[in-house]
Amino acid sequence: MSDTGGATTGAISATDVANPPNLRITSLSKSFGGVRALDGVDLTVPAGQVHALLGHNGAGKSTLIKCLGGAFPPDAGTIGVGGVPYTRLSPRESIAAGVAIIFQTLSVVDSLTVAENIFLGQEWTRYGRIDRRAQEKVAAELLDRVAASCSPRDRVGELPMGQKQLVEIAKALSRSASVLVLDEPTAALSGTESDALAARVEDLRAQGLAIVYVTHLLAEVERLADAVTVLRDGRVAHHSATGGHHRRELVEAITGGRGAVSAGSAGTGPASARASASRATPTAGDGGGDGGASGAALGAAATAIGAAGGTDHDTARHGEHGTAGPGHREDGLAAEAEAEADDRPRRSVTAPAGTMAPSSPGAPLTARLTVRGLRGPGFGPVDLTVGEGEIVGLYGLIGSGRTRVLETLFGRRRVAGGTVRVGDRAVSPARPADALAAGIALVPADRRAQGLLPGLSAQDNVLLPSVRTLARRGVRALGAERRVFDSLAEAVGLRPTRPALPASAFSGGNQQKLLLGRWINEARAVGVLLLDEPTQGVDVGAREEIYDVVATLAEQRGTAVLFASSDPEEAASLAHRCLIVDRGRIVGELSGPDLTEEALLAAVHDAGPTARQPHPASAGDPAAPPARRTAGATPPRPSAPDGDPAAPRGSAAPAPPHTPPHEGAA
Repeated sequence: MSDTGGATTGAISATDVANPPNLRITSLSKSFGGVRALDGVDLTVPAGQVHALLGHNGAGKSTLIKCLGGAFPPDAGTIGVGGVPYTRLSPRESIAAGVAIIFQTLSVVDSLTVAENIFLGQEWTRYGRIDRRAQEKVAAELLDRVAASCSPRDRVGELPMGQKQLVEIAKALSRSASVLVLDEPTAALSGTESDALAARVEDLRAQGLAIVYVTHLLAEVERLADAVTVLRDGRVAHHSATGGHHRRELVEAITGGRGAVSAGSAGTGPASARASASRATPTAGDGGGDGGASGAALGAAATAIGAAGGTDHDTARHGEHGTAGPGHREDGLAAEAEAEADDRPRRSVTAPAGTMAPSSPGAPLTARLTVRGLRGPGFGPVDLTVGEGEIVGLYGLIGSGRTRVLETLFGRRRVAGGTVRVGDRAVSPARPADALAAGIALVPADRRAQGLLPGLSAQDNVLLPSVRTLARRGVRALGAERRVFDSLAEAVGLRPTRPALPASAFSGGNQQKLLLGRWINEARAVGVLLLDEPTQGVDVGAREEIYDVVATLAEQRGTAVLFASSDPEEAASLAHRCLIVDRGRIVGELSGPDLTEEALLAAVHDAGPTARQPHPASAGDPAAPPARRTAGATPPRPSAPDGDPAAPRGSAAPAPPHTPPHEGAA
């Protein structure tokens, strides 16, 4: 199985001329500003083939699908459907050509029946009225074709997710689709539902559909795919038939065969230099190493807020309804830190269970966030610790439970059991206000729906939690707000720095900077920052700037950062330690030189030395901690004598029996 360029995948044979494939994409390119999202991509899928499309986040998969569906017009290249070439497609033309795309977020309408959903937008009429009887008859035939167990008259909102997905497929078949694109179809399905969907995909292949199957799960590729194409940085990095391949070959194709991010190296990913920056001494006000521009930006923001008249520590944390707390950060972050980040060594964060890696020899970090036995709907029990100035990643596939852990810590989900401590203070985050009052802030994955108020100005969005803190005698201090906004905008590298511009007018990367700016404006209130997919939908340049902001926040202010990501490059670049999450539990940990993209992918796919260990018999029993494997365990530091001194690299390093597990699952 060898890597090939796009020319190979797009080559036209005599057979193709006589019997054109259902789908042929040739030299497709698409740019957004200066970012090349697709660069000469070729993809051919004949009838009766399941073609797996792989690549980590940002590789170009979503852009390719949206060009095929008519959401984005390509800059160059052609899309051939059934032998008819198109230089661009509108959504209506894409459907008419025979393309059906089923995204992770389904397009069904819960309030309508199954039959009404299938024929939505293409209703059958008789004498000027919808012919429901005819629709239900055909819908029943389509449901039989996909082996769905629901009735045409069932209300879609009452169906389980697996059945909703089959309704979407039936809708595609009703439009005579010849090309079916499934985007992460099992992300929200149970094991039983995933097996049922796999059987339906096999049936549709036998019926002659060309199926593009987008997935991160190599087991699904092995089971279903006839061919596989890997995208990396907008290009075809690999193409082959799937027979006889090895998982490690696919992992290397996805990652580009990148090596380890070791101590003292700049790493390989776009953010490695910043993450490597590390946080050699995570104390605020460090005059060495990072001084200069970084300290200047921190000081400028602190001065602006101080002049505006901030509140004291206790008032900010325990203000009315918990709303004043998040706004008590005395500093901004230096956008200029990038220039100096390459010179700062990466701190290795491998330590025995129950301890945190010290920032300097013999000096373990102080625990800022301590979670023990945390349980909630669909995950747990979870045990984890994040130290001051430490960045810890939760890495797992979509649906693994990463987001549920973060949302539970922030009070968005019900806590079923366990304890949470911020410093030495017990916290019960029953609602977001409780978490904010305790100094826990969340930047959600869906920034538009859950983070920003799109119609409000950039300044109002950034200062939303701080208005009361900055106010004078109950009246908004607009001048002070402007000074603080300007300082924070400079600190996070916001572009353009126009305070009155609506948040909706900013790019995805700058919208994310607005959310980060919201929580960094006063350091004493936000001690724990939770980030869910921190650079999802963000271009490469903004991604690096966001990494700089997060790294500098941890380093300069000692903030404990816990982030969730499904991007192995991001996890390897940004985290000191990375916890592997699967089915609501933490099943492994990687750190130091073992924290690489390849190792992360291998861990979630059982493809290497960091293979998952089996789950306990009872996933809901808090007394039965999940089996854990710590890759790359190193001899204990002098400050942590209770570790296992003999744990070899790449072997299991279980927690000592007298200490709680260092991290638990989600």
